[in-house]
Amino acid sequence: MTKNTPISIEFFPPQTNEGAEKLRSARAKLAELQPEFFSVTFGAGGSTQDRTFETVFEIQQEGHEAAPHLSCIGSTRSNIRLILERYRKAGIHRIVALRGDLPSGVVDPGELRYANELVAFIREETGDQFHIEVAAYPEYHPQARSPEADLLAFQRKVEAGANSAITQYFYNLDAYLHFRDACAALGVHVPIVPGIMPIVSFSKLARFSDACGAEIPRWMRRKLESFGDDTDSIRAFGLEVVTRLCEQLIAAGAPGLHFYSMNQAGPTTEIVRRLGLG
Repeated sequence: MTKNTPISIEFFPPQTNEGAEKLRSARAKLAELQPEFFSVTFGAGGSTQDRTFETVFEIQQEGHEAAPHLSCIGSTRSNIRLILERYRKAGIHRIVALRGDLPSGVVDPGELRYANELVAFIREETGDQFHIEVAAYPEYHPQARSPEADLLAFQRKVEAGANSAITQYFYNLDAYLHFRDACAALGVHVPIVPGIMPIVSFSKLARFSDACGAEIPRWMRRKLESFGDDTDSIRAFGLEVVTRLCEQLIAAGAPGLHFYSMNQAGPTTEIVRRLGLG
């Protein structure tokens, strides 16, 4: 196992002052792992945008690199331009550019409808000011017409100016490897960093996975179901499975690991420790 594999860690913006305090505590522990950056998710249509700004600027003030998510759905060029300028002035150098989901009850998709349009707009407005991350889907986006259409959508994001990609989480190694090879066959050679979701609750994982199209392999699902409410067994099994997946990804040449922390320090810290990366 090599210590040269970089890691990054994702948070969601807390909705309460208590949540913000818990995140500060978790972030202090996770900072000990020396991640390349902390990313912060972004709610479309204003639902969590203010909290995103607060969290991003706090991370930056603590001396860590912050990578705010920026989604374009339901927004305007002028609004995105203002956000980019705000980040530029704050010394932010990395952005995760996403289409995002249209907020419930909102019909107008906005002026930029796809992530490649957002990437192109960021480049037009700011040149090389930002390192742009985009999303990738080894098991294919749930709204994609076909695997081929999804690959071409990813190619468009890269051609628009993306520097690298972070994948949706997955538990099927072959899905990642096949996606990476298919991208290379298209001439798409940006780093594709696998997204890693630690397992701490089967019910939450099942709900997330159903919503985003990430597959829980049948053997894993049956095993997790068999533990019932035994959270200790769920976490122990989750640590074993996810650590093994990370080991295989590193051995296969993954350019890094991006952890979806769910604002908790423990699971990510333990996986990184087991990998010998922290």
